[in-house]
Amino acid sequence: MKSHARVVVVGGGVVGVSTLYHLAKKGWSDVVLVERKELTSGSTWHAAGLLPLFNMSYSVGQIHKYSVKMYHELQEETGQDVGFSVVSNIRLAENQDRMDEYRQYAGVAETIGVKVDFMTPEEVQEIWPLMSTEGLVGAIRHPEDGYIQPADLTQAFAKGARARGAEIYRNTCVTGFERTPSGEWVVKTDQGDITCEHVVSATGSFARQTGKMIGLDIPVMPVEHQYIVTDAHPEILKRKEQGLPEMGVLRGSDGEWYMREERGGLILGPYEHGAPACYVDGPSEDCEYELFQEDLERLEPHIEHAMMRVPAFGEVGVKQVYNGAIAYTPDGNPIVGPAWDVPNFWLSEGHSFGITAAGGAGWQLAEWIVEGEPSIDMLGVDPRRFGDYVSKGYLITKAEEAYAHVFINHFPDEERPAARPLRKSPVYDRLKAMGAVFGQAFGWERANFFATDGEAQEDDYSFRRSRYMESVRKECLNVTENVGVLDMTAFAKARVSGPGAEAFLDHFVANKIPKKVGRVALAHSLSPGGGVHSEFTIMREGVDRYGDPSFYLVSAGAFQRLDHDWLWKHMPKDGSVRFENLTGAMGVLVVAGPKARELMKRVAPRVDFSNKAFPWLSAQDIDVAMAPCRAMRVNFVGELGWELHHPIEYQLTIFDALMEAGADLGVKPFGIRAMDSMRIEKSYRLPGKELSIEYAALESGLDRFVHLNKGEFLGRDALSRWREKGFANQFVTLEVTDVPPIGPNGEGLVKRDSDGYGDGESPADALGSNPIYKDGELVGRATSGNYGFRTGKSLVLAMVRPSLAEVGTELEIDILRTLHKCVVIDESPFDPDNERLRADG
Repeated sequence: MKSHARVVVVGGGVVGVSTLYHLAKKGWSDVVLVERKELTSGSTWHAAGLLPLFNMSYSVGQIHKYSVKMYHELQEETGQDVGFSVVSNIRLAENQDRMDEYRQYAGVAETIGVKVDFMTPEEVQEIWPLMSTEGLVGAIRHPEDGYIQPADLTQAFAKGARARGAEIYRNTCVTGFERTPSGEWVVKTDQGDITCEHVVSATGSFARQTGKMIGLDIPVMPVEHQYIVTDAHPEILKRKEQGLPEMGVLRGSDGEWYMREERGGLILGPYEHGAPACYVDGPSEDCEYELFQEDLERLEPHIEHAMMRVPAFGEVGVKQVYNGAIAYTPDGNPIVGPAWDVPNFWLSEGHSFGITAAGGAGWQLAEWIVEGEPSIDMLGVDPRRFGDYVSKGYLITKAEEAYAHVFINHFPDEERPAARPLRKSPVYDRLKAMGAVFGQAFGWERANFFATDGEAQEDDYSFRRSRYMESVRKECLNVTENVGVLDMTAFAKARVSGPGAEAFLDHFVANKIPKKVGRVALAHSLSPGGGVHSEFTIMREGVDRYGDPSFYLVSAGAFQRLDHDWLWKHMPKDGSVRFENLTGAMGVLVVAGPKARELMKRVAPRVDFSNKAFPWLSAQDIDVAMAPCRAMRVNFVGELGWELHHPIEYQLTIFDALMEAGADLGVKPFGIRAMDSMRIEKSYRLPGKELSIEYAALESGLDRFVHLNKGEFLGRDALSRWREKGFANQFVTLEVTDVPPIGPNGEGLVKRDSDGYGDGESPADALGSNPIYKDGELVGRATSGNYGFRTGKSLVLAMVRPSLAEVGTELEIDILRTLHKCVVIDESPFDPDNERLRADG
């Protein structure tokens, strides 16, 4: 066994071996894999081998697409049969809400080049004659989809990796990790140590045990998954004798099961509610090819539904039941990318659809390790999207929920209820009593909207204009006419200080750092390739207790660990820069609207809030009702306003003072969904949507915030090269011109049938990832969309070809499989000259 390697991959399932293969394919032949038992002996061996291309996530969808394509190529390259049966994959729908999910997905698929066919029930039956069409309203089909033999696929990856110089050590157990003084990793095994530059953990059900070896709590928990293999059915055998094609993978989404042929019989795999987490304290040391006792009683509702849909399933006996572990994360997507708080330690864990994801995950992880960043935006699977709020109890609850939600209709505003509320700001109970309907971000409860005037205090999910938009309308108009208060305590907050702090931040972001105490700048930290990695609001505080420069940084709450880890990994290690996480210590209340200045005068009468004394993009430390507070004149809704950052123990004092002093001004709380409607009316970009590593910072229209001439900064040279090569995209704001407005009495909102399902016909706005066309040719994609209540327009933020970005250009956009006319309009359709947010008084 080697004593030195460039990369050590830990874990010999299909995910780990794929990573090894792709590293070797990138030219890093000095790579090894260690597996405690035999290859595929964890979860890979008992997987059903399905390859579902379907995924609502833009990033996961690209990972799956790559996998399906490259598995064919891998077989050709290695000569190893991977057992790929291209039989297609059909997803059934029993209501129009499910069809809307498919319509939205088809738009996502179009933007990443995945073929999707829509089918009538009768067309499905032609392919699946054993299926009943009772209650079906339609279906979609992936003609390039199917299933594969997981063990054969893994061996093909291993053969391809070895051919490129990689080595695999079986029956080699990792016992720990150490860091050398020079920063290398020492992987300690029962067969000897290997010193390396990078470590990749792909350890499946052992993920949490692997993490403990380096002091990390990996957010992965296995859940039991059962599937049933039946005896042969005469009709299926007859089809085989006649040389008819295999019927393909069938997914009864509303019954929450999948089915396919297997040796003349059928496989049924339900995703039941109540499936328990397993290996909660980790598998045993001798765990290998392990299964659990079956529990068919849990599956009864799904078996009954499957028998209704495919009566032949009830006509044969049960041959075998598999009950094995599948790893899950709290949201059901895998974690692929760098670990936090430690350098050069990479994770590819929590793959609940590991066979489908293995190829793409290995591809992108190899890109990330070798090139310094992935080639697609991986935010949806980045390990740092979770934080230290993920306790063991939380993880068990959320993993079980994620399993039970595999086939749930994934509405755009879906808020999953398990393990909530968890992180609550002090005003939570106040807001709840005022009608708040909450969502969550990074474990924090946030008011999405407020149900008032007798409206039900519950969410209303739809791919069309949901009923909650009536509440959003009221909130937007109140902020526009009076003043509103928004709880943004979930913001990520930090202090960066030290003798080297200013020089570090100047190199870390593309904008100029504020020079005067109290000034504020919006700044972006670019990726190595010149895209946008993170966005920060930076305020110059003055000096810290050591007399060194000090800066206060605010970023998106959902990206707390991502942004703070990005900061930490770029900070100099000589002690010249200090970092302090303030997120849990500081609350934030946003005051916004034309009467915001008057309200602030009342709660802080000693402060001059005029433009001259308190200009836009400035901050002051003030008292609000005797409570210390940092007022920053910024907001994300395009109105006059302030963000009030305060020690969290004073939040109730500040909130109560605002509500009492503003009663005659019409002060009311507003939620995140109203904020999103208003931010789109201002063409404000969001990380992970308009801002991405896939788009150059200048493609995203950040010219005001990127100073290529200020000196060296992270990503500058790559951005300059990108600009010289020419940009493929340009940020635009679009108005959809042929959808009706939302009326004052809820006209234009979704209509529902007696069972509560949408009608599949009500007006809809773009949701993001919608394809955009010019004369029938795909020319761009929506990044965000919403209805603007201040403008009365259906609006879209998008990336299109630069030649089509001129104001007045007419395009078409696909919204739920209906082509709508849209036109490029000027940025910031509401208050384009910013007169309202800069208003004096």
